Amino acid sequence: MKVLANDGIAQSGIVNLEAAGFEVDLTTVAQDQLISYINEHAIDVLLVRSATTVRKDLIDACPSLKIIGRGGVGMDNIDVEYARSKGLHVINTPAASSHSVAELVFAHLYGMARFLHDSNRNMPLEGDSNFKLLKKAYAKGTELKGKTLGLIGLGRIGQATAKIAIGAGMKVIAFDPFIDEANIELEFYDGQTVHFNIQTISKEEVLSQADFISLHVPAQKSYVLGAPEFELMKNSAMIVNAARGGVIDEVALVKAIEDGKIANAALDVFESEPTPEIQLLMNPNLSLTPHIGAATTEAQERIGSELASQIIDLLK
Repeated sequence: MKVLANDGIAQSGIVNLEAAGFEVDLTTVAQDQLISYINEHAIDVLLVRSATTVRKDLIDACPSLKIIGRGGVGMDNIDVEYARSKGLHVINTPAASSHSVAELVFAHLYGMARFLHDSNRNMPLEGDSNFKLLKKAYAKGTELKGKTLGLIGLGRIGQATAKIAIGAGMKVIAFDPFIDEANIELEFYDGQTVHFNIQTISKEEVLSQADFISLHVPAQKSYVLGAPEFELMKNSAMIVNAARGGVIDEVALVKAIEDGKIANAALDVFESEPTPEIQLLMNPNLSLTPHIGAATTEAQERIGSELASQIIDLLK
C-alpha cells in the first residue's frame, strides 16, 4: 500500500510504516496536480499538514484513497464529515504537538514582557549608536511570576499551557464552553507530581481579570476576540494567538493597540495566511512567527509515530 506524505512526515513515521510494508512517497505535489498524482500512483493514504487542502472534489475524484491523515490538531483544511460519509478514515494527532505549542506561547509571552520582539529588531540597527536610548526604552519590563494567565479554551493545548504557567508561578484562569474543570498534573524530573484543579469561569471574567491571554480554540464562524472583548481587558494586557487564524479580529487588534486598550499581542497564525497583512508585519507592538507552533523536532517525531500507528492499525 502507498502513503503520500504531501507535506512531509518525520523519520519515525517513515521507519514504522515501511517496517509494516507500506511504501512511503515524500513527493510534495502542487495542490492543482494532487488529484492526478493520487490516481496515477494509486495512493491509499494521503497525509497532510496545513499546506494541503482535501476538499470534496479531491475525495470524489480519488477512489483509491482509504485514509486521510492530518499531522496536527485542527482539520479545517479537510472536509472531514464528507470524507467519512464516503467511507474514508480521517485521522489526526491531537496530543502530539500540545507541549510544543504551549512552549511557543511562553516564548512569545516572555519575549513581549521584556520587549525582546522589538529589541531584536532595533539592536542590530541602532545598538552601536543608541545603546543608552534603547536601554531606557526597554527598561520597564514585567515579570510573569505572580501574574494571571487567562486561557480561552482548556483542551489539550490549553492544559499544556496551564502546566507551564503554573510552573512559572502564575495564576491560571480559563473559559471553555465545553469544559467545567480540568485536573492539571505537573510532572517533575525526579518523578514527583503535583495536581491542580482549574474550574472554568465566564469569558468576560477571564478577559477582565487576566494580565496575559492565550487562545486555544478551533476555527470559528465569528471572531472570538474583537473590539467588544478588547474593551473588557486591562490596558496592560498581552494576547497570544497560536490557535487558528481568524479567531482574532486583526483590524480591531491593531486599533486596540494603537488606542492603548491593550499593550501587545503575539500571532503565530493569521487571517490571510500565508500572506499576512502588512500592517501586522510592520507593527512594533506585535510579536510574530510563521505558524510554527508544532514545528519542533520532538513534536514532529511524535506526530510521525502516531500517524504511522493509526494507519497500521486501520489497514493491517
